[in-house]
Amino acid sequence: MNLADPPFDTRTLRDAFGCFATGVTVVTGRTADGGRTGLTANSFTSVSLDPPLLLFCPANAASALPALRDTGRFAINILDLDGQPVADRFTKKGIDRFADADWEEWDGLPILKQAKAAFACTLHADHDGGDHRIIVGRVTRFGQAPERESLLYLHGRYRRVHVG
Repeated sequence: MNLADPPFDTRTLRDAFGCFATGVTVVTGRTADGGRTGLTANSFTSVSLDPPLLLFCPANAASALPALRDTGRFAINILDLDGQPVADRFTKKGIDRFADADWEEWDGLPILKQAKAAFACTLHADHDGGDHRIIVGRVTRFGQAPERESLLYLHGRYRRVHVG
């Protein structure tokens, strides 16, 4: 193992963080005027069963972040293997991120119909996380499609689970 001492090269640190496989999510919500907004996030985890809490960590510069914080409501859509084009769309600016996918509404929140699982949330806590925010949501509704396979992200690339 190659040991790195401070100050850290950010590219090397990012590569080391990328050694941990994650799922891929699209976080969606509404703006104050009712428009849809969202972002791709792979920093997602469950926090608590009682109360039902989860978290994700968007970059401070994420264009959707102000609306998600201001409205206090958002949805987490865990992507399945077919969700890579959706994940890619939600990383781009200046396009309709919601195009080319089927959406439904849960209590006014956009939910991806092909999601592996989805969670509607209210904002529970918002913490400083350096160049990111740590957003904790309280789950108000959820659904899952256990027959779908999860989309993974590892070493800077999308991956699939090999079950053998």
